[in-house]
Formats: sequence, C-alpha cells, structure tokens
Amino acid sequence: MPVIEYGGLKINLDDDGFLVNFDDWNEKVACALAEREGIEELTKEKIDILKFIREYYKKYNYFPILHAICLNVHQPRNCMAEHFVSPLQAWKLAGLPRPDNEVRNVLEGQTPG
Repeated sequence: MPVIEYGGLKINLDDDGFLVNFDDWNEKVACALAEREGIEELTKEKIDILKFIREYYKKYNYFPILHAICLNVHQPRNCMAEHFVSPLQAWKLAGLPRPDNEVRNVLEGQTPG
C-alpha cells in the first residue's frame, strides 16, 4: 500500500492513489495528491471545487453533477474542464474513496465542458 508523507504526516493510499481514510484529507494532503497527479499548484479555485465535492459526497454519498459544482462555487460553467483533467481526477484529489466501476464509468462518461 503506497504511503505519502506531507507536512510530517504519513497518509495511506490504495494502489490507484486514492485515500484509504476519508478523514485523512486536508488541503496539504490535496497538494500532495495533486503533485502525484502532475499538478503543480492547487489554486484557491481548485481547492474550493475540491471542498465542495467533499461536502457533497459527505452529505449524499455521491459525486455532484459537474455544472452544479461550478454553480455552487461561483465559477464559470466549465470550471471543472478548466481545472481538472477529468471528474475522476477531481474525485481523487478531493480525497474520496476509490469509486466502483459503475461510478467510474459514469464519471469518465461525463464531459467536463
């Protein structure tokens, strides 16, 4: 099981790079996950998106509709496409657990723009 170290913390990931423990997430962990994904910087706009995704997931146990994300974080309608390669990448950076294949297929089928 992979482990990332960030800010003195050791965080367990599964083999696909998803957090093992939902509660291990914070902005520093998100930065470490982003670094693993090849993203240099998590801007305030990206962090706002990730926080919204986490809160939505915590409440509904599912990923929000892409356009709803942008609306709720007061960003342009295509904010997800501007900031993330895919909804699955945002899912991972938000510290959500590894989605099952059905959810992965839905996420990969969504067009960010």
